[in-house]
Amino acid sequence: MINAVVIAVILMIILCLCRLNVVISLFISSLVGGLISGMSLNKVISVFGKNIVDGSEVALSYALLGGFAALISYSGITDYLVNKIIRAIHTENSRLSRVKVKVIIIVALLAMSIMSQNLIPVHIAFIPIVIPPLISLFNDLKIDRRLIGLVIGFGLCWPYVLLPYGFGQIFHQIIQSGFQKAHHPIEFNMIWKAMLIPSMGYIVGLILGMIVYRKPRDYKTETYVENEDTVTEVRTYVLVVTVVAILATFLVQTFTDSMIFGALAGVLVFFISGVYKWNELDSQFVEGIKIMSFIGVVILSANGFAGVMNATGDIQKLVSSLTEITSGHKLISIIAMYIIGLIVTLGIGSSFATIPIIATLFIPLGASLGLDSMALIALVGTASALGDSGSPASDSTLGPTAGLAVDGQHDHIRDTCIPNFIFYNVPLMIFGTIAAMVL
Repeated sequence: MINAVVIAVILMIILCLCRLNVVISLFISSLVGGLISGMSLNKVISVFGKNIVDGSEVALSYALLGGFAALISYSGITDYLVNKIIRAIHTENSRLSRVKVKVIIIVALLAMSIMSQNLIPVHIAFIPIVIPPLISLFNDLKIDRRLIGLVIGFGLCWPYVLLPYGFGQIFHQIIQSGFQKAHHPIEFNMIWKAMLIPSMGYIVGLILGMIVYRKPRDYKTETYVENEDTVTEVRTYVLVVTVVAILATFLVQTFTDSMIFGALAGVLVFFISGVYKWNELDSQFVEGIKIMSFIGVVILSANGFAGVMNATGDIQKLVSSLTEITSGHKLISIIAMYIIGLIVTLGIGSSFATIPIIATLFIPLGASLGLDSMALIALVGTASALGDSGSPASDSTLGPTAGLAVDGQHDHIRDTCIPNFIFYNVPLMIFGTIAAMVL
């Protein structure tokens, strides 16, 4: 029997691989999946439109954070630091010094990516601040941008899967809520313990990715003139205003639990400070919004897609078919459930949104296989996280692409999605299977 969800997700992936716009791919796949399931055209469009609203707050948050990031970049701090590093490399042009710089860059980006999920929960908003000014340095060092995409992807996913802080706290709370709705209550502190083994898959994938993409890769770049005049000095007042704006954003976001008001606080600091003319700031602010707004539109479209997939009822049919095919075999059933989770998350683009879909189905099924609470947590947590790394509609891939593709030399599907899919989803499934079997 044809399953509408499977057909829709496969179609979406194929269209994206053919370089059709992600938003258009999601809409076409939603139409096809809905029509195959027997829904009318008007019904599909109606469901798609109603579910878009679910992602509106997140989309607005990203847009405003993008504008704020552009103002920080406009201050010239990141350009100044990058130019200093480039001059240092040219001055001490030895293999050892260049290797040191590469290591420092990778470690710094890894740390920033991890902190963006918990310690300073700005998620992908740091990418348009940090990455574009570093592109010329990446080119100079011949760093393969696929490696950078993997490093950032690790920092965007691994923390929320394992650590119950920031976005991780939200992820774990959704898991706990899913268990409660399935009438299988669990303790909150059980979740990070159950996810410890599956999260090791990210670490293994990152190590393997670093080995595979360690070789130099050439990109076109402008020639740098080694002249002191090319290094723009940053005024002390500009530096102070920028730091205050960043602190204001973090503090307001922490106390209000709103990325929207956090970003607005930082933006207001720039405008009120008088460090630049308002028309200049407005121009930069709008440009920043444009960069992140595309991600917001994709998230809105992904919510519409998810709504249509739920409305088809074929996710439940997929699980029922799984039960019949596996005939209660524990290992085969676990692997099959992971594949379903992978398919759903690839299409939706959000592991957070996947949990409510699969929890009510997988928990009773897993319990019937004899899995205890810890194994069930690992099963649901891993199944929902699968696909987040590699989905064309995921902000974990859209974010890195937004920063790395500013000069048009980094492809979203081939250079971000496929590497992340291979090096994170495969190990995550392996370690997740081990966790579900031994816990």
